[in-house]
Amino acid sequence: MYFRGPAVGLTFCTLYLAFYFTNKYVLSILKFTFPTLFQGWQTLVGGVLLHICWKLGWVEINCSSRADIVSWLPASAFFVGIIYAGSRGLSRLPIPIFLTLHNASEVVTYLIQRIFYREQSSYIRLCSVALLLVSAGCLPIHDQQFDVDGYFWALIHLICSGCYKVFQKSHKSSLLSDLDQQYINYFFSVLFLAFAAHPTGDLISALEFPFLYFHTFHSGCCASGIFGFLLMLLTVKLRSSLSPTHHLSWSFFAKGLTAVISLFVFEISLNIPLATCFLTCALGEALLLYTEKMGS
Repeated sequence: MYFRGPAVGLTFCTLYLAFYFTNKYVLSILKFTFPTLFQGWQTLVGGVLLHICWKLGWVEINCSSRADIVSWLPASAFFVGIIYAGSRGLSRLPIPIFLTLHNASEVVTYLIQRIFYREQSSYIRLCSVALLLVSAGCLPIHDQQFDVDGYFWALIHLICSGCYKVFQKSHKSSLLSDLDQQYINYFFSVLFLAFAAHPTGDLISALEFPFLYFHTFHSGCCASGIFGFLLMLLTVKLRSSLSPTHHLSWSFFAKGLTAVISLFVFEISLNIPLATCFLTCALGEALLLYTEKMGS
């Protein structure tokens, strides 16, 4: 199916916002801070729905090659790091701060490509990476919004995200499609997080969660799993149907829209230093988008 027009892009932005808001509600408002269970649930829902879509013939998945599957497992390990650390970071940090740190994953990608792959980059991309690094580094750490654990897990999240991007790019010649990769990611994550739930203490602690039998909690968990799957599916479709520039443009708009609206929904003390960091991050992303446009 070929996607065209702004309707699909706006749908992507809506799903992006709904996914982050639902996760933030469950993690921070309800305080369900058991990532092995929450992320295990999300990946289980995503994996089951993707499997159903495959069996119904709505999507095409080809994971018959054991060698290709094994070669992708390191990326799946990074994927687990992304969602686990991201869940813990988002539970403690406001959405705009988390997204600012998330965007700094481009710095990790850039450094790995330059150091290990000797890839050359334009001056504009170097400037964009520098701005993203500055925006993440100058986030206020002296006020009440600073959370040591939140920043630590956000750092792990951005490192895993950067490594995942590099690994995915290096496997472009693989026979695995984007959906094949995500299918492996889902089921590897379910198995890994299921085994990790008891050793981490999440399984026992969750039994004492005060909203365990509340409909709001059940609705939030179901919505997060469905929104996550739909967002993944639409992201893959957009990536395959649009140019990289157009896809990144919608991603840039979705992040900005989510960050701005979150200022009015969730509690955050916006001040001049923090606003400056957000604007610097937006400028860095805009330059990165311009670099992609010039290279296409």
